[in-house]
Amino acid sequence: MAVRTQWTVEHACSHRVDHDLSNRPADKRAGFARWLASKDCSDCWKAARDADSESKEEWLAAKRAAEQEAAVAWAKQFDMPQLEGPEKALDWGERSRHQLMTGPLTGLRADTPRQLPGRSVVSRYISFHPRIGRP
Repeated sequence: MAVRTQWTVEHACSHRVDHDLSNRPADKRAGFARWLASKDCSDCWKAARDADSESKEEWLAAKRAAEQEAAVAWAKQFDMPQLEGPEKALDWGERSRHQLMTGPLTGLRADTPRQLPGRSVVSRYISFHPRIGRP
């Protein structure tokens, strides 16, 4: 008796698709076919993913704007030097510097009740490089 490799699956979107499951172990094919039946077919999944790209782009733009605002406020608070470099890289540089500088201090803030160290204390341990991009 031959082991079945082709499975016709009716997906959650009600499309019927023939799947070649020969690359799966024989004892796992039936379970995988059941799992596929609980999901949309590839075409419907791709269409849903592509239709949602606008909301992802809006979300990402809003997130980047919030990160940029926090980075600029932090740079002013700690009197950070103005970054230099290509215009395209400046926003990224501000956000990256903010994330790299505040990430380790977040753990310090959570672990100890004392105040965060000021810029003079932090600058002893970190060398600032205002140039972004290629030298």
